[in-house]
Amino acid sequence: MSFWPTREHWSVQIPLETPHQRMPALAETGVVVLADSRLEIPPTEWLGLEYMDWKSGGDTNFAPLASADGELDCRGFWDKGKTDKDALWTSNAELSPTLRSYVDAVGANFGRVRVIKLEPQSREQAIPSMHRDDNNRFNPPDEGWVVRSWLELTDNPDSYMLLMDNGPDGLPDPDSEVRVPLHRGARFVVDTQRLWHVVVHNGNAPRYALITSFETSPTLERWVDANLPARV
Repeated sequence: MSFWPTREHWSVQIPLETPHQRMPALAETGVVVLADSRLEIPPTEWLGLEYMDWKSGGDTNFAPLASADGELDCRGFWDKGKTDKDALWTSNAELSPTLRSYVDAVGANFGRVRVIKLEPQSREQAIPSMHRDDNNRFNPPDEGWVVRSWLELTDNPDSYMLLMDNGPDGLPDPDSEVRVPLHRGARFVVDTQRLWHVVVHNGNAPRYALITSFETSPTLERWVDANLPARV
């Protein structure tokens, strides 16, 4: 690799050990893959949105569906003095009723809800954007840990979410690598404050996905349990 994070990477300073309520399903690996969604979502619900030029994990644009104050804003909730919870729907949500209903149906407290548009990038291009998220800034220690969920809107079976846990030096451990395939309907929940992550997008057109911040709670845990793949 021509690039690898060092101890000076900003992600290294993000806290890992806190007293927040955590989700048992994420304890071992930091990720849980759910059963594929069978929702019929009209493409207009992601193609007809207002996107912001906001870079994260590559050449990206984001369409905020829910934000700290209901405005079309991609910044962290901490800029408004809030934890990434208790979000308000934006004008984009009016154009995406199926996606809004999907998030509401989980029943858990949610923060940022966004559709990401990611341009193609190889593994070598993606690695320099690998990072951990600062999901829990200002989060009271007696409340639930904020994690993120994905719902893939476009079909990119040759692309994948690249995940790595931390090594003893606090940097990504290549031996812990996990790849989550990004076909249409793929769903997964990730502790992105714990895991280093980036998407390797081997397609030839933009990839779209819904990303939602959720507060860990018994409600979220029940939803995850109810949406695990069927056992064969």
